[in-house]
Order: sequence, then structure tokens, then C-alpha cells
Amino acid sequence: MQHFLTRNQQQDDQQKRLYVVDESSLAGTKQVNEFFNRLGEHDRVLLVGDVRQHEAVEAGRPYSQLQEAGMRTAQLDEIIRQQDPALKEAVEQLSRGEVRQAVSSLEHQGRVHEIEDRHERLTQIASDYARQPENTLVISPDNESRRELNLLIHREMQQRGHVSEQEKTFTVLEARQELTGADRAWATQYVPGDVLRYSRGSKSLVIASGEYASVTAVDHEQNRLTVERQDGREITYNPRDLMGVSVYRQAEREFSEGDRVQFTAPSKDLHVANRELGTIEHLDERGSIGIHTDSGRHLEFNLKDHPHLDYGYAVTSHSSQGQTADRVLIHVDTELGEQLVNERMAYVSVSRARYDAHIYTNDQTELAHDLSREATHSTATTAEHEQGPAFSTETTEHQLSEPTNAQSMSEGQSASIGE
Repeated sequence: MQHFLTRNQQQDDQQKRLYVVDESSLAGTKQVNEFFNRLGEHDRVLLVGDVRQHEAVEAGRPYSQLQEAGMRTAQLDEIIRQQDPALKEAVEQLSRGEVRQAVSSLEHQGRVHEIEDRHERLTQIASDYARQPENTLVISPDNESRRELNLLIHREMQQRGHVSEQEKTFTVLEARQELTGADRAWATQYVPGDVLRYSRGSKSLVIASGEYASVTAVDHEQNRLTVERQDGREITYNPRDLMGVSVYRQAEREFSEGDRVQFTAPSKDLHVANRELGTIEHLDERGSIGIHTDSGRHLEFNLKDHPHLDYGYAVTSHSSQGQTADRVLIHVDTELGEQLVNERMAYVSVSRARYDAHIYTNDQTELAHDLSREATHSTATTAEHEQGPAFSTETTEHQLSEPTNAQSMSEGQSASIGE
């Protein structure tokens, strides 16, 4: 949706269009508001999603609010992803919010493992992954543990001969995911060395869509950023004046042939989506790389042209939403807090698996309690205070299409057919 909002303006050609928005729970209020305001008179929208799964990183929970306000909804409640009956029972319990019962079921099935020491726990996950890597996904709540797990699995895969021992070090761009849209409007949130990508560009600053620049200076008092563009020229501007700016920091990654990788930003030229997974087939010192994607395509590009690549063994729970694997290994550190470890994390993570799911935790006695915590966004947003109502009910009532009846689903989705 963000790509659509960046590339498209409101259509006025009187064409009839049906927009299907998948994983709708992940869309924030301002994003949905902008999307609805782009719709033409004859456009219709079908929202697909699950209100029990993760909500947007940005403010608001419009998908839930629209249903609470009476949006016509088709409920799909037959789970078809899980092929193991015992695992399916636990996922059904999670879908009903019965988290304690689900954790108890998983414990009785031998799928919960307590390892108090953090390094030992992460090492065990890496070892279990490498023992059976085919169609296995590791999920962890936070980016720090995700990065550690990816490196540990990379090393373990090398030791077992699944990945080449010859590796090459490349500079990649790592998203500063802690920054919200509101944060990016303030210079104080930036540090020299940050790399910016301008998805929308700017006519006034003569910045092209897709251009990169590096932050060289920050003026906190005047809320001004000075950046160096790729041609060496510097410009200074107020970050509140630009929309569609992504913020990254440079990081080193040691890739080998055979490594599982994920794209961390979409690419129109490569026709890849954010978080798309694949396997490295070959690479060289100059950054040329060949990747076979899980969708069956072969891609050839240079990392200098698209430096948005990371290991793909472990992902966060947010990034895993929408993915499916035969086996899922889930890291749950009960000390991380309710914003990361909660019932949404539990439901999304366990339900990614078709046949098997295992939870590795530091404290089995606290696991059920911590995974039962609710983490729902407040409906009050910055947009409501600064710009008035978050979205127009007149638009949604007129333009949200009425879904047809459906019989099956992946896991408790609403407002449309399942995955």
C-alpha cells in the first residue's frame, strides 16, 4: 500500500476498480485515510485480514474500528493451514484468545522448551534449525535477537556443510525500524551517517524518486537536516516538508553461497516485495549476486544498486505475518515486555506452521501469562489532533465493497476470503 500511495495519485478517468488490501490489520490510520481519499467515484475496496493479528507500527487500528462501526463483514473460521491435528487445536485456541490453554496444549505436546541462559537458548535454536533447515522459519520478537539468531544460524549452517564456508563481506542498509512516521518529521531523531531514501522525491529540492542521500549535519533548534546527495552536493531542509522518506543505517553482512536471505525493501526494477525470501546461488567480491526466490524466480543484481538484503533464517513476528513454513521455531524472551511479547505475537508466530512449531523461552512458568497480554493500539492518533477526523465514514460506507459468502480460511480472517 505504501508503494501504491507513493506512486499513484487519485484517478479521475471514471474507470471501475476493485482494490484488495491484504493483511489490513497492519495498515495505520493515516495510511488508510490517504488511501481512501485517493479512491475514485466508482472504486471499491475489499479488506482482508485478521483483527487478532499484528496491528500497524504507526498509530491507529482502522481495520478493527471499521468493523466495530458496522462495516459489513464475512467471517471465515475454518483453519486450513495446520496439517497436524494437535497443532491445529492449539492454533484454534489462540484464534479464540485462549492463550493459556494453547500454551498448555503445546507444553503437553512437548513443543515448549525452557533454556534460561540467553546465549545457550539462541544457540540451541540455531542448532535445531540447521539439523532440519528445509522449509523451517525462525521467529523472534525483537530485531536484536533476530540479528543474533541469523548470524548463529549462518555459522551453524557453515559448520554442517549446508552453506559455503567461503563468505564475502558487503555493506547493506538496515532500516531504523524504531522510527515512526511522526519521528521522521523531526531532525532530532536523525544522526550523521544515516542513509535516507526518498520514495516520493521532491520538485522543490530537485530530488528524484528513489534517490539516496546521507545525513551530514543536524540542526536541532531549527529542525533542519543537511544531507549529502550521491553526486556530492549538499542540501539543507526541514524534514517535515518531505513525505515518503525511509531511514537506514549502514551495516556489514557476511554472505555465502547457500545462505537464506530476505529483501528488506521492495524493488520495482527487480519486481520483489519487502521481506521476500530466497537463497543465494552465487556471488562475487564486486557485489554481483544471484538469488533464487521462494516464488521460483532467478534474480541477478549488484548489492550496490539494491543494498536492502539481510539473512532470511530468522524474522520478527511482524515480518512473519503472511508467511507459511512447515516448521516454525519461536524465540520468546519473557523479559522483553508486552509491546513485543503478547497474544498477537503468540497467535501470528504459532500459526505460521503447517506441521510443527516449537517455543524456546527463558521462563516457562511466566510464558502463558506473558503471551496472554493484550497489545491493542489506542484509537486516538496524531492525525486526529493535527488534521481533524482520522477518516471519513462517508467514504468508507460508500466505497467499501460488500464481500460474498465464503466457507474456508487460513486462520480466523475477516472481511474477505482467506490466504
